[in-house]
Amino acid sequence: MVNSAYREQYTDAVSCYLRDQETAGLDIVTDGDAHYDVEVGGHSWISYPVGRIGGYATEYRPAAAVSIQQKRGHILHDGAESRLNPTIVGPVTRGALQYSAMWKTAQRLTTRPVKFGTITPEFIALSARDQHYKSRRDRIMAVSEALNQELHELADSGCAAIQMEEPLLHLPGPRGADNDDIGPDFMIQVFNNTVRGLRAKTEVWCHSCWGNPSQQRLTPKPTIYAPVLKYYNQCDCDVITFETAHAGGMDLEEYGKQITGKKIAIGVIDHHTLQVERPDEVADLIRRALKHIPKDRLVITSDCGMGREGMARRHAYYKMVAMVQGTNLVRRELGLVVAPCLAADPRYSLTEGG
Repeated sequence: MVNSAYREQYTDAVSCYLRDQETAGLDIVTDGDAHYDVEVGGHSWISYPVGRIGGYATEYRPAAAVSIQQKRGHILHDGAESRLNPTIVGPVTRGALQYSAMWKTAQRLTTRPVKFGTITPEFIALSARDQHYKSRRDRIMAVSEALNQELHELADSGCAAIQMEEPLLHLPGPRGADNDDIGPDFMIQVFNNTVRGLRAKTEVWCHSCWGNPSQQRLTPKPTIYAPVLKYYNQCDCDVITFETAHAGGMDLEEYGKQITGKKIAIGVIDHHTLQVERPDEVADLIRRALKHIPKDRLVITSDCGMGREGMARRHAYYKMVAMVQGTNLVRRELGLVVAPCLAADPRYSLTEGG
């Protein structure tokens, strides 16, 4: 932000993202991950922190392990072979993540709360070669401690919602073939250590999805959460998000049964497809959710982010609009206040009749 041209470009981009979300009618907005570099398949989700956290070498080499096993000729192979990560050569520290600075840049451009998301420590730790720590557990916990310090500064800055993306409770592949030492029980320890003390200062979100590099599905068919929900319920957080639209809402009943005492955020728009959902489709999914989840604990969101190289901004915008319109249909039925949606306001249509 000390470079005038970069500062102008960055704040302009964040302003555009925020304004799109505001006119769509979202209650909680994000900075659109504008700080990420443009990398194949959205790999910046991982490479941003590993390129700035302390203890990593500046020399980049091909990734130590590739979790997406696809042969040449498949789009996911491009993302896998293009991954370049540094090596851990010393004790991990916070380095120059600058989370609070990025959040402040966004929050001062809007009056709506800006939720800030960060990748979880296991993804950061498992994506690099290690010449310092004796075990994967030690490496992961070191990153967890560094992130905890960074997130406390972010919360102290005034950030009202911090989202952890995402504990390796439902995705065993990235953990490698030998998962005994870093199974679900350990991953819960990692999550709870990373957010230790945060809920006294801010709302903590736990995001889960099934991946979307280049807007691609990583599994041929929708995968169920039911077997791992008991682990998610042990996460020290206020909100848990689930990829629901892509799966047609098949886990809704299990969410209600197994997730207790937390808000449940269901995705009602699919981040994999360019087909923009209709408001009535969104409303139908919400109505189905309300049969199992109390309305005071139900949050409406997207399955995942829509900026992983494969989706145009216009499609993402109208998916957000559909999400708000569909939610408003149900809010009216429940006698709740609807969200203003400038994008769908007929008064501003350029054609007669709205």
